[in-house]
Amino acid sequence: MTERDHQTVFVEAPARLHFGVLDLRGVLGRRFGGIGAAAPGLTLLVSAQRADTLDVEGEDANRAGEYARRFLDHARIESGVRLSVRRALPPHAGLGSGTQLALAVARAIAELYGVAAGAPDLAAALGRARRSAVGTWIFEGGGLVVEGGHAVERDPESIVAPLVARVQLPAAWRCVVAIPEGPPAMSGAAEDAALDSIPAPSDADVDRVSYLVRDALLPAIEVDDLAAFGAALTEIQQINGRWFASAQGGTFAPGASEHLVRCMMGWGIPGVGQSSWGPAVYGIVDGEDAAGELAVRLRGELGDTGIVHEGPFRRTGARVWRDSEER
Repeated sequence: MTERDHQTVFVEAPARLHFGVLDLRGVLGRRFGGIGAAAPGLTLLVSAQRADTLDVEGEDANRAGEYARRFLDHARIESGVRLSVRRALPPHAGLGSGTQLALAVARAIAELYGVAAGAPDLAAALGRARRSAVGTWIFEGGGLVVEGGHAVERDPESIVAPLVARVQLPAAWRCVVAIPEGPPAMSGAAEDAALDSIPAPSDADVDRVSYLVRDALLPAIEVDDLAAFGAALTEIQQINGRWFASAQGGTFAPGASEHLVRCMMGWGIPGVGQSSWGPAVYGIVDGEDAAGELAVRLRGELGDTGIVHEGPFRRTGARVWRDSEER
């Protein structure tokens, strides 16, 4: 083997914030769709080396090992990998931990063995992005993304919803993410059952969300209008919250998540919401001072429980490097 074959590959992937679903009905031909952004600060980190067998260590090693086995089989790689999860994202917290871990593991193995594959290829190989492709497109390139959902009649589950838009949020905008302690959010079979039980939204609600994304939220980013962006995002969150209320117990996850969202609304934070099923919630403000002040207030509400992260929105997706390269 060459010197390159003995090197360690590192993959760092950002958490994702899910801002909302576009359409749960699919009456016009496409179902789900969504918007989201790369979260500040929160990242996972995996490393991988070639090996004869599969050996996995670190946080969330069981899940990482299953993803590694599936990708090795998919790519028909007969050798193994020594995989280490050096830093994990909080699981089932609304931050896309499963998708980001799956993609990071697959990307590391692909890099080791020279497999050419973009994020959608990796997601399809591991059965991710069956509903939402927000995390997949965040992994690929960061920023704020809009994905177009699945064609109801013709898309198999392996098809990753197309990227409709990717934009960079203004550099001065800051996001503060609070993750209260509490029971894990829904996932897997429980999430599937919950989605099947949710009543179809009204035509007016779906039309309103589309209007808010197309004619309010995206234009506000281009002209650096945080007030207009925040108003559109907060309204999208409230509409989505009504759609999912029967499954999650309210417009926002009851308890600490709902309390923090209501606090931020009362404090006049421009853009406020809950990421996916929670418990992670976020507030978007202008400038470091405003972010620092909001973080202090959220920590005060959380007390000794939960964690708070603050910073600019991440403008890039996953980073990949070898131990001989500069980061």
